[in-house]
Amino acid sequence: MRKQHTSDLAGGVGDETGAIQPLVLSDQDRAQIARRSQIGLYRALAAQAFMGMLVVLGAWGIAGKDAGASALIGAAAYFVPNALFALRLLLGYFGPKRPGSIAFFLGEFLKLFAVAGIVVLVAWQWGSWLNWLAFLLGLLGVMKGYVVLLALRRLP
Repeated sequence: MRKQHTSDLAGGVGDETGAIQPLVLSDQDRAQIARRSQIGLYRALAAQAFMGMLVVLGAWGIAGKDAGASALIGAAAYFVPNALFALRLLLGYFGPKRPGSIAFFLGEFLKLFAVAGIVVLVAWQWGSWLNWLAFLLGLLGVMKGYVVLLALRRLP
């Protein structure tokens, strides 16, 4: 049976006596973590764009141009707010202050609120000709784009 260290239970690194020592990161460690975060954001956006285009091309090939347009609108309804949120996070890495958890959760909330608003706007404006199945598949395809990263074992 594995011996549980204090670091398994708390945020610091424990020694054999059970005392918690704070984890100290060097500037090089912080830079490496920030770089991996940036690469992860780029990969996630690329995977989402790939999945969105895959759904759009599939809908267009199977059900025609209206379905392809509906899938494109659905994919864009999630991809555009998500890309803006990722851009905001990436710009935070270049400033003197790194983005924190509050900025992340506030940005995530605003992104989801924007997506919901776009879906309502699309339903109101184009609900009569929209192919709802293709629209929802485009939305879900982009939303679950990280599955590509899981399949390729490229998660950061």
